[in-house]
Amino acid sequence: MAPVQGSYDYDLIVIGGGSAGLACAKEAVLNGARVACLDYVKPTPTLGTKWGVGGTCVNVGCIPKKLMHQASLLGEAVHEAAAYGWNVDDKIKPDWHKLVQSVQNHIKSVNWVTRVDLRDKKVEYINGLGSFVDSHTLLAKLKSGERTITAQTFVIAVGGRPRYPDIPGAVEYGITSDDLFSLDREPGKTLVVGAGYIGLECAGFLKGLGYEPTVMVRSIVLRGFDQQMAELVAASMEERGIPFLRKSVPLSVEKQDDGKLLVKYKNVETGEEAEDVYDTVLWAIGRKGLVDDLNLPNAGVTVQKDKIPVDSQEATNVANIYAVGDIIYGKPELTPVAVLAGRLLARRLYGGSNQRMDYKDVATTVFTPLEYACVGLSEEDAVKQFGADEIEVFHGYYKPTEFFIPQKSVRYCYLKAVAERHGDQRVYGLHYIGPVAGEVIQGFAAALKSGLTINTLINTVGIHPTTAEEFTRLAITKRSGLDPTPASCCS
Repeated sequence: MAPVQGSYDYDLIVIGGGSAGLACAKEAVLNGARVACLDYVKPTPTLGTKWGVGGTCVNVGCIPKKLMHQASLLGEAVHEAAAYGWNVDDKIKPDWHKLVQSVQNHIKSVNWVTRVDLRDKKVEYINGLGSFVDSHTLLAKLKSGERTITAQTFVIAVGGRPRYPDIPGAVEYGITSDDLFSLDREPGKTLVVGAGYIGLECAGFLKGLGYEPTVMVRSIVLRGFDQQMAELVAASMEERGIPFLRKSVPLSVEKQDDGKLLVKYKNVETGEEAEDVYDTVLWAIGRKGLVDDLNLPNAGVTVQKDKIPVDSQEATNVANIYAVGDIIYGKPELTPVAVLAGRLLARRLYGGSNQRMDYKDVATTVFTPLEYACVGLSEEDAVKQFGADEIEVFHGYYKPTEFFIPQKSVRYCYLKAVAERHGDQRVYGLHYIGPVAGEVIQGFAAALKSGLTINTLINTVGIHPTTAEEFTRLAITKRSGLDPTPASCCS
């Protein structure tokens, strides 16, 4: 789509200053378009938390989460160091306020670099809340008033925000991941409601930092992931002292005179009710697409369950309006997916490209204390797609070398390859629980997308001693019934 000079204020207006929107805006400018990017963050309802440009990932998602996860792992490593001969002071403990300040300082530096990058690339940044007047006109609400702007093309990349349950006290007293990484007090005893990856990751690093998290699970752990692996992750967390309240939902949150929070909840199977007192209640029950403020009916854009359905080219039902990132319906809500989809869309719109985003076989990692990474199909999805008789699962437990001296538990260090049973035995999915899971799975993700087979995998020479090499040692299938526990590490 060639820019139409002069017909509109801009060739492209991107609504949303997160990963997808910024990637799309910058790529469009590189291909000759006149671009504006609107970005606005509504304060959180409980604490009024706000942040700068960059979206969820930079400010309240991947980056602060990984930094706090790293802080947790470092604390664990300090105590393990004694077993390796280091003289470690037993009084070593984390400082929550110092950690939060360090994390926020890094985030603010990224905010600043992002603003400079937009300026240098000639993307006009507008700090305002946008809503459609019609399919080519947007009303931007700014601090200084309102501004009406027009564009030939729009890209909606507003992402989402955490949901709150519809129970008494939820909004008044509970917080979400939007608040946690800048919390100005220690979390203390924390109830994490929700067992998706956000809830488990937060519970994991809170435990590692010396606090007392409890995870409340309504139905299953890590919905959408391989359920055998999900239960192993949960079991590994329970082994570390993180209790799980299974089949439970909260009923209310009340603030007591001493400032603590009384949570009443019930078991959805037995109907039994109970209560407990916490310092913090963290909602991690899913995310809601930010469609409400856009006035999409004015532009004629269809909405499905607070998300926007798009076709294979990220086009909505309105010819000049597109959507990318977490706001689109039925696609992985992951930063690298959003970035690549945004860039590819801009190249198609202004660079003459025909390349479309491939949403299949996207690798991801859950940064729990013992990490879980995967790419491709879960075992359940493979069976559903191809049938149990056509699937072979190669699996094994393993022992990370670095776990030996501090005598860390290896009970849940496990991996598997889900493959076709006959023929070339193409690999459909790879799953790994263990240290540095994301680093392990990334290279295998490229191999899987390139048509990896079991024969290629087991004839690849591993790097020894590493945990990644365990994929090349897979020889036992579930169907065989043989014990997948290793006898030795070097033969």
